[in-house]
Amino acid sequence: MAKLTKRQKKTAEAIPAGKTFAPVEALGLCKEHATAKFDETVEVHFRLGINVKHADQQVRTSVILPAGTGKNVRVAVIGKGDRLKEAEAAGADVVGSEELIPRIQEGWMEFDVLIATPDIMGALGRVGKVLGPRGLMPSPKAGTVTFELGKAVKEFKAGKVEFRADKQGIVHVPMGKASFTDEQLQQNFNAILDAINKAKPAAAKGTYIKSAYVASTMGSGIRLDTTKLAAAASAN
Repeated sequence: MAKLTKRQKKTAEAIPAGKTFAPVEALGLCKEHATAKFDETVEVHFRLGINVKHADQQVRTSVILPAGTGKNVRVAVIGKGDRLKEAEAAGADVVGSEELIPRIQEGWMEFDVLIATPDIMGALGRVGKVLGPRGLMPSPKAGTVTFELGKAVKEFKAGKVEFRADKQGIVHVPMGKASFTDEQLQQNFNAILDAINKAKPAAAKGTYIKSAYVASTMGSGIRLDTTKLAAAASAN
């Protein structure tokens, strides 16, 4: 049996296996045990009662985090015409047209979000197999396919995040940094929970949120008491 480190022992004592916590308690513990030498990212993970094999049970949406993400988000914009000037003025890191597509095919991925105008999506389809697995393919549902480039750039720069359920029906969402205040993390958590609930597919039956955990980059997962999620949602 592997020997636990001092840090792991301390965490195990504070967070017993199988114990659940109210969101505010879990976030406090997550901050307390984020002791790495860098500012760890805090994430929340929801296991949903959906069948992702069915098209009418997909969960993919976006949310603007009130306290931001705590990181500099690199936004690339690909489109046509004068609207690209709007993206530049809004602070996009990279702005271009179809000349960016061969660069992406060759492996260029120096961006966290890719926003595209609807009139270039046909051409962008050529790199769908490159962008899709990385979660970078623009989507109208996520707000990354739009003619309102200035607005979209500002939102993602300010803390808008996109998320979708994976093949196991689990949603993973970054919600800030361990250096955030308790209030900032709680605000972001409430916003994400609200977005998750609003994205519930009409075809999903039974319990929607089956389990939920919060964790920092190097920390252990802390299980949330799902019976307390309704109270957190009502706080929005």
